[in-house]
This record gives sequence, C-alpha cells and structure tokens, in this order.
Amino acid sequence: MKVTQAYRFALDPTPGQERTLRSHAGAARFAWNWGLAKCKERYEAERKWYSAIDLHKLWNAEKKADPALAWWSENSKCAYQEAFRDIDRALRDFVKSRKGERKGERLGFPRFKKRGKSKDSFRFGGGAIRCHLDSVRLPRLGVIRTHESTRKLARRLEVGAARILSATVSRTAQRWFVSFTVEVDRAIPLQHSRPGSAIGIDLGVKTLLTGVDDRGNVVTIPGPRPLGTTLRKLQRASRAHSRRRPGSANRRKSAARLACIHAKIANVRADKLHKATSRLAARYEAEDLNVAGMACGLAIGRDVNAARNLLNLAASGAERLNACGEAVRPGTAGHTSLKQEPGTACGQARDRQRATADCESEAHVRSLTRNGRVQSAGFPGEEAQR
Repeated sequence: MKVTQAYRFALDPTPGQERTLRSHAGAARFAWNWGLAKCKERYEAERKWYSAIDLHKLWNAEKKADPALAWWSENSKCAYQEAFRDIDRALRDFVKSRKGERKGERLGFPRFKKRGKSKDSFRFGGGAIRCHLDSVRLPRLGVIRTHESTRKLARRLEVGAARILSATVSRTAQRWFVSFTVEVDRAIPLQHSRPGSAIGIDLGVKTLLTGVDDRGNVVTIPGPRPLGTTLRKLQRASRAHSRRRPGSANRRKSAARLACIHAKIANVRADKLHKATSRLAARYEAEDLNVAGMACGLAIGRDVNAARNLLNLAASGAERLNACGEAVRPGTAGHTSLKQEPGTACGQARDRQRATADCESEAHVRSLTRNGRVQSAGFPGEEAQR
C-alpha cells in the first residue's frame, strides 16, 4: 500500500552553502510578500485574487523588465513557484474558513513576512532531489552533508520502494533541516495486534497524558518539565540578551544562544510526546484525545474522569460519524443552526456538554480510582509481557 511519509534530517552545510540557504529563504520570503501585495491590489480593484499560475506569469514578466530584480537568477525557480502556491493555498483556506467550510480554528487573512520575525524556509517541488547515506542533493544547492545518517530512506529509494515528492528546507535556532515528503510502499496489517482495544486520553494538568483503557486501568505519563529544569539558564540568557545594543553583533550572538535554549526545550517536549503517542498507538486500536480540555466541575480526578468520558465516546462510535444533524434547541434570535461535525466549534461544545452531563460524582470517581490499578509512566500488561 502506498502511503505518504515524512523524513526529516539535520544538515551540516559549509559556510558558503549556508549563505546560499539563507539566500533561497530570502527569495521565498520576497516572493510571498510580492505575490500577496499583487493579490491585495487586484482584490481592491476587481474583488478577486490571482491564482498561483497567474502570479508566476506576472513574476516572469516583471523580473525581466525590472533591473532591481536582477538577483532572481541566483536562486532556484522553485523557491518562487512554491511561494506562489503557498499564497494560493492560504487564500483559498482563508475563504473556506470564513464560509465555515473548513474545520478547525478560524483563519485570518495571510500576512506579510518580515525578516527575522518569520521562519526561514523554502521548498523544492521537483528537480534533482537525491538522498545518499550521509548527504542529500538539492537543486541549485548541490550536495549537502547531513548531521545524521539517511541510510533508511536511501535504501528505500535504491530498491524503488519510495519516491520523493518534495523537499522543504527550514532553519530552527541556527540549525538547518531538510524534510522530504515521500511516497512509500508499506505493508499495512489488516487488523491491529489487539483488536477492539480502546483508550480515552486527556491532556493532564499535573501529568503529560492521563488515560483510561477499556479494562478500567488508569494510565498516567509524567511530563518531562524541560522548562523547569532549564528556567535558570533561560532567565540568564534572556537578561544578557536584553542588555545588548540593538543591531550589534553581540546582540545577534545572544539571540542565537537564546534561540538554541528555546529549541532544546521544544525538542524535549516533542520527543516525549512522540514516544508516548507511538506507544499508545501500538498498544490500542481506538483512541480519543481531548486537547481543548473538559469543564467537568470535579475537585479531584479531573483528568481521570475526562479520560473515562472520552473512552465512552470512542467506544460508542460517535466520533466516527461525519455529522449528527442540526441543533434542535432554540438558539439566539437571528442565529442559524450549525452542523455539529466533529472538530468544529459547535461539535466540540456538544461533546463538552455531553461529557459534563455524564460526569460521575466525586465519591464514585474516588472508588473507581482506588479499586482500579493506577499505573504511572507505563502501560497495563507491560511487566507481565517482560
């Protein structure tokens, strides 16, 4: 079965290659701002946008006529083309969000990108993209060594079991990364190793995750708390950065040190969460995760109670439905009813109301927690399997 998978590797570019990477990131940022300005001008005059193809045609005409844009040939054409595609996609998502056709948070109008404030990144949609054991080859950039081995992806490419669709280069705290979007042939099992198993998961207040599985076991995963262990170092770096004169070389160096500390904290959090979710997905077939949090009103057992409600919701199959019809209760005058689809604001409010209505008493939660097995930083049955 063909699936789309991402591979991300850290790069070790030479000083010359790093300058080229920054040049491509600046070209992509310039193309975004240039295209967004053109779209705003046309919308004010004709009330419609330019498409990605239209922007590319306008760019080809203007870059040859304007002497100030003679630097465009120093970078790959993909940096400009993919920026125009990003604008087209952002504008379409903005319109869908305003019409209520897009799930999730309501999107605002795309903004201009400023150097030093936006993330440095650009993308290659095609061209000579190769992956070797300890290096990658990108269009116009050539061969760049990687900080880690790429053997797993390189072997898949050699035997024809994978195909690179695109490559995105980005910078995080003075470290450059390349992310490959790859189409991979993978053997997908027909059923889970534990069919029928389910768990309800809630983001904890004192723990990273709190879950209740179908056997009544309570699973808690403690958080790594990287901010608390690095807070003193972060405070010292922040105070040192604030004392540096704006625009000076020392301020740039202190900003780089501060960014490295923040990146380390984020990496520790992401690593812990990735390992926890991977173990949960391998052990349970069905999961229901509550990110926004519940308003159950209990003084204790809040995470456990929310996880039990989510487990019941996953077992009922309600989350698998695309829609459940319109609200039948009378609403505020002048407001129309909304479809209560999962992921929408109305659907989330409905789930919170149901969970609140099903909240058990505090004494009952205490008895369940006392009679059940509470496991910390582990999963039920792991000790027996070992």
